Amino acid sequence: MINITLPDNSVRQYEQGVTGLDIARSISEGLARNVLSVKVNGEVWDATRKINSDARVQLLTWEDAEGKETMWHSSAHLMAEAIEQLYPGSKFGIGPAIENGFYYDIDLGDRVLTEAELAEVEKRMLQLAREKQQFVREEVAKTEALRYFTEKGDEYKIELIGDLQDGTITFYKSGTFTDLCRGPHLPDTSFIKAVKLTSIAGAYWRGDEKRKQLTRVYGITFPKAKELEEYLALLEEAKKRDHRKLGKELELFTFSQNVGAGLPLWLPKGAQLRERLEAYLKKVQKEAGYQPVITPHIGNVNLYKTSGHFEKYGSDSFRPITTPVEGEMFFLKPMNCPHHCEIFAHKPHSYKDLPIRYAEFGTVYRYEQSGELHGLTRVRGFTQDDAHIFCTPDQIKDEFKGVIKIIMRIFKALDFKDFITQISLRDPNNPGKYIGSEENWSKAERAIIEVAEEEGLNAIAVEGEAAFYGPKMDFMVRDALGRKWQLGTIQVDYNLPERFDLYYIGSDNEKHRPVMIHRAPFGSMERFVAVLIEHCAGKFPLWLAPEQVIILPISEKYQNYAQKVLSYLQNSDIRALIDERSEKTGRKIRDAELRKIPYMLIVGEKEELEGTVSVRRQGEGDLGTFTMEAFAARIQEEVAIIHQEQ
Repeated sequence: MINITLPDNSVRQYEQGVTGLDIARSISEGLARNVLSVKVNGEVWDATRKINSDARVQLLTWEDAEGKETMWHSSAHLMAEAIEQLYPGSKFGIGPAIENGFYYDIDLGDRVLTEAELAEVEKRMLQLAREKQQFVREEVAKTEALRYFTEKGDEYKIELIGDLQDGTITFYKSGTFTDLCRGPHLPDTSFIKAVKLTSIAGAYWRGDEKRKQLTRVYGITFPKAKELEEYLALLEEAKKRDHRKLGKELELFTFSQNVGAGLPLWLPKGAQLRERLEAYLKKVQKEAGYQPVITPHIGNVNLYKTSGHFEKYGSDSFRPITTPVEGEMFFLKPMNCPHHCEIFAHKPHSYKDLPIRYAEFGTVYRYEQSGELHGLTRVRGFTQDDAHIFCTPDQIKDEFKGVIKIIMRIFKALDFKDFITQISLRDPNNPGKYIGSEENWSKAERAIIEVAEEEGLNAIAVEGEAAFYGPKMDFMVRDALGRKWQLGTIQVDYNLPERFDLYYIGSDNEKHRPVMIHRAPFGSMERFVAVLIEHCAGKFPLWLAPEQVIILPISEKYQNYAQKVLSYLQNSDIRALIDERSEKTGRKIRDAELRKIPYMLIVGEKEELEGTVSVRRQGEGDLGTFTMEAFAARIQEEVAIIHQEQ
């Protein structure tokens, strides 16, 4: 007999070889019908896999993130089986679960899969799902795995197997499809009740532009048809909110192939929006004791070799810039932190000077692959609201808490109410990804975990997501559609101060190494604006809106009065304009609604005689008649709230 400890800490005894499904059935048949996989001592397993020793067990359903991941990874296999049957000879790369669904990278030979053909693949997937095919796990020797895929002629799987150790390789078989896979998977395919293949894209094998481009098919599945219907409705709403669409309609930004892919051009209205965000953060930072700095867009390649960025980002950066001086090379900066290290090092510092907080809206460059560029969310040149705090070890927690306060203030100002905090730690199985000593990493990770506990953030810890130079705390925001975005980030770094030989003179008159805290509440201005556009569907908070008020004279006779209203508003620091077109008032109102302008002021004979304006709020309708003074006071009061201490 073995002891199984459940999440409520109750302990049940079962015979050795019990499965997660057996445990679920012992509790209730209803639970067993909903178990998708099982977590055994923190590792997700198939619900049908035998447990042979004492273990802590959690039964995973659709309500658990790992349950959804199991469903979607199994769905990728189901799609591959359907495609292999419909298009014999297809070869398969990788097919992981992602945040919303799954994808599989496929080599279809000379065939080009079209959007129209996806419906046939969906139909075949549902047929196979109804067959209740079991997912069968098999441990396979490396020689046998290579033999199987060599006979099949699948060079992609052969390459993947080459990277694996003998004794760690498993196959999963469902129906007619066998795949190289770690799992876990569903007990059988009948759990998949609704399927939607959402899009087709190109993807280079292993992300290498020099290698073959495969067909990437994205999809999503659900245990109930109703949930798919709700998801598709959400997708339609997401299309309406797409920042690329709204950015064009609202004239915020554009791209030009003459300038270069992934290099956004901010139009006047977008630049004003961005400047107001920057001004707000600069005000908050000034109050918190930050000092502004400015650094160049390039640096000598040796700067980034010292920092480690050349090694870590070299392959993802633009090519080095050579000069007439032999051997001299410069780099478009991938990060601002090496420059800030050099600013700190320009003169000696005492412990009495610390903490020193340098802040910069610094533009950095990464050569993202063309297939991964996406509006403002994935670009090749972006501006970070970067700051670096140089402090003593005993100041870390207070400084960390100060940054958290800034991030919370920004989220409140922009109505981001739903967020989770993630602590990103090292991958214990891949130490080569990181720089620095074990001692420094342990200190940094411990400090972040303790701050999260003291601030009551209920943070989740995720291994393998740390920056290469240190652990971090990320703030994952859910927007109005429930989608998750990583925005604010704070990182503790013991390593760069060491690599740059930074020091301060302590109270003992000896040299000491400062600790460096990296932080970016917005993350990048481009990505943050994209998320903000989609979160508020282009209806920006009044304090941010490029145009706060539009004046709609009902005919040309009232243009002079409209101009008088405009002058009054502008003198009151309110951003306004006049719609001078000879269109009907109803048309002007509809157009102003589409432009997402918060307030519309309708003026005609009555308003001119009384010195008033008739007010409409975007999306709400008529608010009644106001004097110009009363309306201006309303706007100023609404805007002032955001600039008050929160």
